Amino acid sequence: MTQRFTRRSVLRATAASTGIALLAGCSSSSGGADDEGGDGDSSSDGEGTSEHEMRDFGGWFDRTANYDGVHDLTGQDTVTLAVGAAGNGGGYAFAPAAVQVSPGTTVVWEWTGNGGTHNVVNREDGLFESELTVSEGHTFEYTFEESGEYKYVCVPHETLGMVGVVVVE
Repeated sequence: MTQRFTRRSVLRATAASTGIALLAGCSSSSGGADDEGGDGDSSSDGEGTSEHEMRDFGGWFDRTANYDGVHDLTGQDTVTLAVGAAGNGGGYAFAPAAVQVSPGTTVVWEWTGNGGTHNVVNREDGLFESELTVSEGHTFEYTFEESGEYKYVCVPHETLGMVGVVVVE
């Protein structure tokens, strides 16, 4: 006796299997996002497990998976941030996403070569804007002289959550 499968029965079985797989993936992926943020943390300021001040920034980081608070890097003349760090589903993050620096600090954004073409653009007043590039090791820098919060994005990946903030105090 031969059992015949209809298109409808195959689609139902596929949909049920996919739903179960998605639910299993959701329940086991919560640690992964924290691991990605932790990797960016330890390479950025050398403290690894320290607590960082959590600020809301008016919802600026609502779509950003690797935001783990404001990294206090005050007192340093130069601070380097990664462009194309792991986060937001690929190489679509700045690491760390938020830093606090002193007036006169030069922030250097360095491309990792991951996630495609990126740039760094101050969205609020156009104070700084890098070129679009994919080149690993490419750098762009800006010296922050005035106190304030400077929000920036990668234009091609802004909707994925590739945003950052430099707090100058």
